[in-house]
Amino acid sequence: MDTNQKALRFQNYLHLHFIIIIWGFTAVLGALISIDAIPLVWYRMLIATVFLILFMLIRRKSFRISRGLLIKFILGGITIALHWVTFFLAIKSSNVSVALIMMSTGAFFTSLIEPLFFKRRVSKLELFLGILVVIGLYIIFKIEGNYVLGIVYGLISSFLSALFSVANGLYVKKNDPVIMSFYQLFFGVVFITLLLGLKGEFTVPFFQLSSNDWIYLIILGSICTAYAFSASVKVMKVLSPFTVMLSINLEPVYGIILALLVFPEKEKMPSNFYFGALIILFAVVLNGIVINRKKLFTRFQKK
Repeated sequence: MDTNQKALRFQNYLHLHFIIIIWGFTAVLGALISIDAIPLVWYRMLIATVFLILFMLIRRKSFRISRGLLIKFILGGITIALHWVTFFLAIKSSNVSVALIMMSTGAFFTSLIEPLFFKRRVSKLELFLGILVVIGLYIIFKIEGNYVLGIVYGLISSFLSALFSVANGLYVKKNDPVIMSFYQLFFGVVFITLLLGLKGEFTVPFFQLSSNDWIYLIILGSICTAYAFSASVKVMKVLSPFTVMLSINLEPVYGIILALLVFPEKEKMPSNFYFGALIILFAVVLNGIVINRKKLFTRFQKK
């Protein structure tokens, strides 16, 4: 690897961590925005969809997709919408720290869901790591009994996120990620629009937001959603999946640090909470390391 390639990798590595910090800040914005979780997600997805439309028009990307993908994108849009709704419900029912740590269980849920999609057995190691995650959750549940609803919403959100990621993994390699993201966000907006319409939520007060809420929502929809997505796709073309995976595990760490800076009193947790969180993060990182070594060993055998 020459000097230019090393410099390129280092630049993308720094860029990746900047993106992860943005993702961590998403939870802080969710706590800062005063509106309820469902309207919040509606605004977020609508703003992100508009920005992606502009991006696709500037890049002259085609909006055409096959009929076979249409159903998949509709289901994907509904799944990601429900994931974000439960994520922000977790924040508003507890705090940023609890919601982010619950999202760290995504790797555990993925290890259970992947065998169903790819028709393979669940490994003993994954079951062991799953037990570690449960132990970490038990410690958090035991200490933070007041945040039970937030923990439940967070786990549901984490499961939906894992389901979305695994399902997308089946056809992301054959389709443009930007087009996929646009249609999934679009159908997510349609789904929540129908939900809010049935509840009769579209009244004049629904659109009368404070200036702070509008600022936070625009940041959430543009920088934290549209920009972070397109930038992450570009970064992943340079860095290895293993580097990306390990770095993304730092999202709850960055998010909790940011939350402590913004909400020092609300986010301060007992020491046992952080002990349980470390157990979960350890299991997630170890799972990623083992999976990466297995892939390297398989490639070596093929050679």
